[in-house]
Order: sequence, then structure tokens, then C-alpha cells
Amino acid sequence: MEQYRYTIFRTQWGWFGLLGGEQGLVRTCLPVAHKEAVQSRLLSDIPNAERSKKAFSVLKNAIEDYYKGSPADFGNVEVYLGDTSDFQRKVLTTLQTISYGEMISYSQLAKLAGSPKAARAIGMVMAQNPLPLIIPCHRVIKADGSVGQFSAAGGTDTKKRMLDLERS
Repeated sequence: MEQYRYTIFRTQWGWFGLLGGEQGLVRTCLPVAHKEAVQSRLLSDIPNAERSKKAFSVLKNAIEDYYKGSPADFGNVEVYLGDTSDFQRKVLTTLQTISYGEMISYSQLAKLAGSPKAARAIGMVMAQNPLPLIIPCHRVIKADGSVGQFSAAGGTDTKKRMLDLERS
């Protein structure tokens, strides 16, 4: 049985959480106002994770810098996508290559992931992304340039703020 570790830390936007194990990062929680809400989201189905202030220290520093407005590249972060389908895994790993400040449409991501007719399915994968920010689903927008939906903490307001941060 894999032993999971997690850390919760403050960014300029609120409390952020990371959860992972030996195989990689499993889950993130974007900033929210209450530390307890982050812990609840992170540990919803992994209650035996061990809290570690030292876990993910390099990544934690990069995330803190990101929310201060510094460009960050999370493309090399080792992630573990567990029970995802081959399609979901392909979409998420493809998305991980989209750079800071770039945006891509659902249909463009579908083409890059090798499934050009799957734009609607891409939206479903984004809604279930366990690693927002690290796998930058906030960078996926509608073909008409509008923001589209965002199921991570803070909803579309957070998505807009993240895109604005990356454009500035």
C-alpha cells in the first residue's frame, strides 16, 4: 500500500495543497481562504496520508512564486494519474506541455492529443483534472476566445485570474 504525503501552505491567493506518493504527485488544491477546506479536498478518499511540511519543498516554492506573478514551468513535475483511461492520460500529459502564458482551445488540445473530433470529451477530462495548475487546465479556453468552464476551487473567476496573472 502506497504511503501518501501532503502539505498545505499559504500563497498570496490563499491556502494551496499538494498530495503525492512514491509514484508522483496525485492531487492539488488551488488556493482557497480556509486551510481546512484544502485538507478536506486533498484527503477526501486518502485519509491516511501523512502531513509533511518538508514534502514537495521545491515545487511548493515554485507555486508560491507563481502566485506572486513569476513565470513557472511545471512540465517536469512527476505526476501519477492512477485510474485514468488511456485517453484521459494522453490529454492530461499533452496539456502538461502547454507553457506559461499560452492558451489553447478544447479543439486544439483534442488534435494535439491525437483525437481531433473529441473536443467535448476534452472538456470532461478538464473537469476531472486532479492536478490543476500542475496540469494547466486553466489554459484551455473555448474556440471563440471566451474562458469557458472551470471546476477547480474558485470556478471561472479563478480561471480568469490565473490567465490574467500569466498575461501580465
